[in-house]
Amino acid sequence: MSAGQRFAQDATIVDTHIDAPSLLLRNWADLGVDTPKVEFDYPRARQGGLDVAFMSIYTSPGEDRAGSATQTAHTQIDAVEAMIGRHPDRFALLRSPADFERLHARGQRVLLALGMENGAPIGDDLARLAQFHARGVRYITLAHSEDNRISDSSYSRKRTWQGLSPFGEKVVDEMNRLGIMVDVSHLSDDAVRDVLARSKAPVIASHSGLRHFTPGFERNLSDELAKAIAAKGGVVQIVFGNAFVDPASAADTQAYFVDNAKFEREQAAARARGEAVRSQADFDAAWEKAHPPRKVPIDAVLNQIDYAVKLLGADHVGIGSDFDGVSGALPEGLTSVADYPNLIEGLKRRGHSDDTVRKILGDNLLRVWRAVEAQAVRR
Repeated sequence: MSAGQRFAQDATIVDTHIDAPSLLLRNWADLGVDTPKVEFDYPRARQGGLDVAFMSIYTSPGEDRAGSATQTAHTQIDAVEAMIGRHPDRFALLRSPADFERLHARGQRVLLALGMENGAPIGDDLARLAQFHARGVRYITLAHSEDNRISDSSYSRKRTWQGLSPFGEKVVDEMNRLGIMVDVSHLSDDAVRDVLARSKAPVIASHSGLRHFTPGFERNLSDELAKAIAAKGGVVQIVFGNAFVDPASAADTQAYFVDNAKFEREQAAARARGEAVRSQADFDAAWEKAHPPRKVPIDAVLNQIDYAVKLLGADHVGIGSDFDGVSGALPEGLTSVADYPNLIEGLKRRGHSDDTVRKILGDNLLRVWRAVEAQAVRR
């Protein structure tokens, strides 16, 4: 066992963004056993020392328009619960950091927490926040690749609300009341500012890079906004995907969302005319064939973390990989949940102390989660 593997097994590793639930709906697999062609499963998680995996409950703008986002979100949660039900000795649902030690007894389990990527399943009904909280959702990324009822998206050029909507302000208030972490990844700059002004609790960026490395790519955080998140007590969870850490890949991603929005408009028009439509899978397959993943070294992620620690301080940096969410477009040496030891060894080589590495791997996120819960109790 390498030094990085030993450290990974001893530290608490919390990854705030793994897209396994979406894959389970497309092609069911038992992730409690070795599962080829995925980036998260139990054997790889144990090999990598992963302790808490936030399962991303993702819904698309298209599902929002079709009115199916709420059901899709519930079905993905059902899939996570089924995974736990099949292997209660290997998985458990984590609803609070206070339950970590009890549920993680002897380090045999991988604890699954729930993060909702895109607030679309809320619809226009604030009561759904309490319903999803009851099912275990502990953070919500307010928007995704298009503006929605809650917020503007970094990828959209419409800027429907010029930040948060009036309804979005109520959503933030209710999330504070319930103890759900507000996630600003994917939001426009103005929306991030609005969230920081509105929220009474610290906020997170569950899977974001820093724009310092990808100028003009609004999906990543500017230095100004990253520092504002830290100043409010929050944490920036550095993402691994090539699209966020490599400038050329970031440009590809920006183009993808522009073309995908055009594709969805074209298919909606064709559907309205009664014509046959192409599937999202068809579009994605064609896009990926035309834009194969670029070769990116692990140093691209290490550079992001180095810069974030210098910019924000060691207490405000974490990890949110986006495993199973970027079609395999990941840096060399960070291609699955088995690879956290490679990240650890890279951080150690760059001079980060054991204490700093432990904070980045998971302690910071757990601290912010506790603070959000505590703020909810005080209200």
